[in-house]
Amino acid sequence: MMRLALGTVQFGLPYGVANQSGQVSREQSQAMLGLAIASKIDTLDTAIAYGESEVRLGALGINDFNAITKLPALPEGLTDVASWVQRQVEASMSRLGVSVLYGLLLHRSEQLLGPDGRALYKALYELKDSGLVQKIGISVYSPRELDAICPLFSLDLVQAPFNLVDRRLQSSGWLRRLKAEGVEVHTRSTFLQGLLLMGQDERPSKFMAWSDLWATWDKWLVERNVAPVHACLGFVLGHPEIERVVVGADSSMQLTQLIDAACAPKLSEFPNLDCIDELLINPARWPLL
Repeated sequence: MMRLALGTVQFGLPYGVANQSGQVSREQSQAMLGLAIASKIDTLDTAIAYGESEVRLGALGINDFNAITKLPALPEGLTDVASWVQRQVEASMSRLGVSVLYGLLLHRSEQLLGPDGRALYKALYELKDSGLVQKIGISVYSPRELDAICPLFSLDLVQAPFNLVDRRLQSSGWLRRLKAEGVEVHTRSTFLQGLLLMGQDERPSKFMAWSDLWATWDKWLVERNVAPVHACLGFVLGHPEIERVVVGADSSMQLTQLIDAACAPKLSEFPNLDCIDELLINPARWPLL
């Protein structure tokens, strides 16, 4: 079973600190979907907020995949949450050209804790009950969101960041707990938006505040003669609790490298790059650097 899922934000937007080529072309998108099918990748991850991503996927045809999309934040002053959610999902499914969504996630999980939280969850649950959506859940930025939400709402699917540097999903105990509770876990940010794949001379200078961490990483890679993509994927895929690892690519050549790395022999050890500094592990904070 191929545990990679194809993230498609690049199909709709130029994305990632290491992205040199901008938005992926239609031809490359088509080639990547064909390669994904041939490699037994069965899951696509997108979002309503990812520019043209859903439209592009629908135009290319994705009936061979399980599609997961994400709802944007509820608009201010919304009076009828249920009908807004219904409209968003129907429009998303129309763009994607699918009759069923495998997963529907909230991009802003904290809205479940706001005044419209119960109505929002009820709307998601009713979509699942009607058969339009198989699994409902949340996309989180930190396990702290799970601390607040999981005791109050039953979820089927959680997507969270997890990589060699950001190990909070594991260290918090949530990776094990979610698996034990039957919640499907998908992880993203395997390469910390490409930062972990950059050579010493390529890393933006604003990340030099963590020079000791990069020195440990660079030294470990050289000493063991391991490609960074192999180590990054090997670390995440080494956790059996994780059902799918969402990866993005700028080209079919790059996707081939990811697939090859995922299929490479398992590594038995990894460097300790564990860091809890949100300025590094949360890309949303990078503009502050």
